[in-house]
Amino acid sequence: MTTVSVLGSGIMATALAFPLSDNGHDVRLIGTHLDREIIDSIKERGVHPGLDLEVPQAASAFQLEEAEEAFDGADVVMSGVNSFGVRWAGEQLSSLLEPGMHVLSIAKGMEATEGGDLRILPEVLAGEVPEGLREQVSWSAIAGPSIAGEVAVRRDTCVVFAGRDAGVLEEMSGLFRTPNYHVWTSTDFVGVEVCAAAKNCYALGAGFMEGILDRENESESQYRNYDYGAALFGQATREFGRFMELLGGESETPYGLAGVGDMFVTSMGGRNVKVGRLIGSGLRFSEARERMPGVTLEGAAAIEVIGGALPKLTERGIIGAEDFPLMRHLHAVVGADEPLNMPWHTFFGGEEDSKAGKG
Repeated sequence: MTTVSVLGSGIMATALAFPLSDNGHDVRLIGTHLDREIIDSIKERGVHPGLDLEVPQAASAFQLEEAEEAFDGADVVMSGVNSFGVRWAGEQLSSLLEPGMHVLSIAKGMEATEGGDLRILPEVLAGEVPEGLREQVSWSAIAGPSIAGEVAVRRDTCVVFAGRDAGVLEEMSGLFRTPNYHVWTSTDFVGVEVCAAAKNCYALGAGFMEGILDRENESESQYRNYDYGAALFGQATREFGRFMELLGGESETPYGLAGVGDMFVTSMGGRNVKVGRLIGSGLRFSEARERMPGVTLEGAAAIEVIGGALPKLTERGIIGAEDFPLMRHLHAVVGADEPLNMPWHTFFGGEEDSKAGKG
């Protein structure tokens, strides 16, 4: 039996307690300062209010002030906070980690330097831990198409565990693998994490196709807007590949679970798609945001970071002005609050260039 301590008790962090408990492991859920009601519910009723499910009996709940007790004797640590709390989580782990522990991150997003250089979140998380301790701990992440509720009710789910140490990844994946929770491993840490962040951005754009039907009072039409969505999906996939060239990921990573697989499931619904649908219906992002008070929009946050870095990288001559046209427009819509006006002619290498190339 392995003891796994989880900092953060959101729906995905808690859902991952199910495959772990199915394999007989001890899971300790530690709430952040924002999770007090969740932990109280688990302690009092055994139910996670966000999942609306009973948590496994093998999972015990701890408030943040009980974190030291919850980390005592742990072999594996999961950072279950979202992208907004990664630095905070790293600060907490600084006093809770012990040499030899293995850390798994589930947050999806990126950070950018003043000059536009992009960093994956596990690196940001690790960067908050003192160097001496940081080097005595392994750092990995979970990515790929995964909806928390489906994991918790044991639907078949295929994911990727990514990190730089293949041996650690195989050990970690073995803790989680069940007949329903299928795990592949990848040492393309950067490529997997970049895809995990960028797919949230492109999934927000997927909401536009339904919103446009709403705007035109065609939401009940037998003729949908799938052509629109398919074109965005194709351009997003192309941009995944360009990100691999830019940031050092492996060329095949975007075409598997971590890239198009994860983008597909994220585009099927959820908060990112909902705000995208409101924008497609004719609202500016600021107006759509007002209709979703208290909702964490990681896709919008990632667009501001990644899309905001692109002009800086262009100015430095690292990328061309023609690179990433979809991400740039998403940033115009979300970061600059401009109206939606999809620049189709810039996609797939440029419509005019495509015409010129025909013989």
